[in-house]
Amino acid sequence: MSKIDESPALLVRNLGKQVPVSDGQLMILQSVDFALAAGQTLAIVGASGSGKSTLLGLLAGLDVPSAGSVELLGTDLAGLDEDARARLRAGAVGFVFQAFHLLPALNALENVMLPLELAGLEAEQRARALLDEVGLHDRMRHYPKQLSGGEQQRVALARALARAPKVLFADEPTGNLDHATGGQIIELLFALNAKHGTTLVLVTHASALAARCSHRLTLDHGRAVYL
Repeated sequence: MSKIDESPALLVRNLGKQVPVSDGQLMILQSVDFALAAGQTLAIVGASGSGKSTLLGLLAGLDVPSAGSVELLGTDLAGLDEDARARLRAGAVGFVFQAFHLLPALNALENVMLPLELAGLEAEQRARALLDEVGLHDRMRHYPKQLSGGEQQRVALARALARAPKVLFADEPTGNLDHATGGQIIELLFALNAKHGTTLVLVTHASALAARCSHRLTLDHGRAVYL
C-alpha cells in the first residue's frame, strides 16, 4: 500500500496520537505510515480499543495528531486551522456512521437534500436520483422512525454521496444491522463506490466487509500491520 506512483488520496507519515492521563501520556496510535491511491478501498480493522476510530478521525481531520502528518487529497492537514479543515471536508469528504445520524424531523429526501442546500447547490433532483440509486424510490417521504435500520443506512449513504465526495469515510457502517441487512449494505456500498469513483476508508469488525477492500490495515495496540 505504500508504493503508489500517482498522487495519493491519502498520504500518512509516522502518524501518532497520545492523550494526557493522570500518570503521564497514553499512547493511542504510533508510527502509522501508508499511502492510498484515488479510488482504492481500505479497511481498518483491529480489536476494540486498538485505535481504529481515532485513526479515522485523524485521517478526516476531525482530530489533530500528536506526531506525524496526514495529507488528504494533496493538502497537509497540519497547515489548516479547524475552519479550513471543515471546509475541506464539506467540499470533498463524505461520512457514514454506525448510528446513521439522520435528522428525525426531516424525511429521507430532506435529509439527503440538506448538505446540498447548505452548499447553495441544486438539491432535490440530485437527492431523488441518489435515493433511487440506493433503492428508496418509494420511501423518500418517510421519516427516519418509519424506516428500518437498513433503510436508514441507505439514506445515510445517499446523503454522504450528495456532494460527490472524493473520499468516503465509514465508521462501522454495518455495526447496527443484522447479518442479512449488513450484507445488502456491503454490496450497495461497493457498488456505489465503484460507480462514483470515490476513495473508501472504513472501520469495521465485519470480516466480510474488510475482505472486499483492496487494502487492509490492522491495528494492534496502536501499531499498524499492513496486508
